[in-house]
Amino acid sequence: MRIFKRSLIVGILFLMGFAQATETERPSYKLDFENDFPVTLAAGGMFGIGMFLYSRMNTPETMKDKDDLLPWDKPLAGRYSESADLASDIGSVFAIAPLVVGGIAWHDGSSTGGEFATFTLMFFQAIGIGNGLNLAMRSLEIWPRPYMYSESGEGRKKAENAKSEAYGSFFSGHTTAAFTVATFTDQWFRTAYPNSPYKGIMRASAYSLATLESVLRIAAGKHYFTDVLVGALVGTGVSIGILEMHKNRDEKYSFWVGPNVAGITLRF
Repeated sequence: MRIFKRSLIVGILFLMGFAQATETERPSYKLDFENDFPVTLAAGGMFGIGMFLYSRMNTPETMKDKDDLLPWDKPLAGRYSESADLASDIGSVFAIAPLVVGGIAWHDGSSTGGEFATFTLMFFQAIGIGNGLNLAMRSLEIWPRPYMYSESGEGRKKAENAKSEAYGSFFSGHTTAAFTVATFTDQWFRTAYPNSPYKGIMRASAYSLATLESVLRIAAGKHYFTDVLVGALVGTGVSIGILEMHKNRDEKYSFWVGPNVAGITLRF
């Protein structure tokens, strides 16, 4: 318990510092047809392939033994909560948060239509890549959802009526999307309002809601701790990668990517 309390305090202090982080100047992002055309095609292709693999999932003849789950995930096997499941689905309405922030900034003159278009394309690129990875991994049926191990109650009924997708719990699509939304909401706000005193509050709120979504997915019996941890890392990592790829820089070098290729351009 003492270790847990210390970890909690460290986590809170880290979040406070993370929330107060500020840029020294207004960041800007740009689109480049040479890079964005293949990246957008790749995002759409990854999502399409993921959906195809996901739609072809089959119900396995035998279910993975509960003892084969990771040690920290095993205690969650058999959990199910219909109310938490419903709450996590309702939380999906926050998916439009980045577009709302961008729309308000465009309306009040803090941003431009071009910037709105740039962020919107980047956002959908990240969503496509993140969801594509998620669906492809889930189609591998690495382990079933926690509620599939329920032996009684509403969890047992849910398991009896489960479709083949229930056998692929790794990793959490809701969490991936939630942290993608959080990253873009935070960065869009910081770009449109670089001098706002509410940047820290916006960042803390965005990531807190994403974390809440993850907790609800665990409480619902839809995912394990590992599922939401990987989902958070993928959602955040893909988003940061897309943002960094489009960011305007003053350095004499730039990083660029394309399908199966990457490189560095130097300016003299």
